Amino acid sequence: MLIDQAIIYVRAGKGGDGCVSFRREKFIPKGGPDGGDGGDGGDVVLIGDASESTLLGVTQYPHKRAKRGEQGRGKSMHGADGEDCEVRVPLGTLIFNEETGERIADISEDGQRVIVARGGKGGKGNEQFKSATHQTPREFTPGGNGEEWTLRLELKLIADVGLIGMPNAGKSTMLRAVSRATPKVADYPFTTLSPHLGIAELPGHRRLVFADIPGLIEGAADGAGLGHDFLRHIERTTLLLHVIDLAPVDGSDPVENYRAIRRELDAYEGAILSEKSELIALNKLDLVPESDRESLVRKVISGLKPGRETVILRVSGATGEGVPEMLEACWRVLHPPEEETDGWAKDRLTRQS
Repeated sequence: MLIDQAIIYVRAGKGGDGCVSFRREKFIPKGGPDGGDGGDGGDVVLIGDASESTLLGVTQYPHKRAKRGEQGRGKSMHGADGEDCEVRVPLGTLIFNEETGERIADISEDGQRVIVARGGKGGKGNEQFKSATHQTPREFTPGGNGEEWTLRLELKLIADVGLIGMPNAGKSTMLRAVSRATPKVADYPFTTLSPHLGIAELPGHRRLVFADIPGLIEGAADGAGLGHDFLRHIERTTLLLHVIDLAPVDGSDPVENYRAIRRELDAYEGAILSEKSELIALNKLDLVPESDRESLVRKVISGLKPGRETVILRVSGATGEGVPEMLEACWRVLHPPEEETDGWAKDRLTRQS
């Protein structure tokens, strides 16, 4: 189950107190102060982990506390530092201060470490206060308190390709066709209630990470339907693969369905999604009679009129028709050869239409 939001409470360790001690050994009268310093408190550290895919593990134990530092001891022995509390989170996790709303960090790399609460400094022992004129100090300082915060974590999936489209457009079936992911597939809208990730293997040891985004509806950017909570996941995808159902069970117009989704992308937070690269997949070819297929495809392509030069592909997630070509098209857009330019996309569009 994908958990993409979490509230956690972090508290770093308190620093250990300094020690008041005087050296007492046989034949060494008035040995002087030898109280050691306290150890520093442990930090609370969030670590990016590519093997994690959800914040579920974080929500199960929301209180994260680091160990406190040990107190100083006699014979100039300093206390040990407190153990850090390390919390592993998936890549794409945003960290916010829940009280102020300030964004603290964005964890996007495997192994990236972010200290979200710093431990208190250890206190000074009386050895630190000795001087020529103050030879028997009894002063010491207590350890400092560690930082304590309430944090909000938000997960934005990081993927190469984001599958978008109307509910029941065949996105989950498409994800099954290109990867080993097993999202639920059914013949009713809103089957997918949370995003799913899948890895597509291409010849030559190439990989693409696909994200199946729950179906969007008109008004999603304003909070309608399930899409509102998941539009932010599209932000982290590099390429949008717009899946269009050529044979909608509700009798709706595929062209108008495409335009409705584009309007929601344009309306979301300053149109940051509308500038992403896009491919269009005309899906469910297998449900269109062969005698009507060519005329329907041409009619849809002529009505789409995407704003930029966009590759339009004919596929069937159920039968696998056109899927290898679709994967190669995604790869070419994400990894264009240096010697090729936009002419490839233009030529591809011409040949597809």
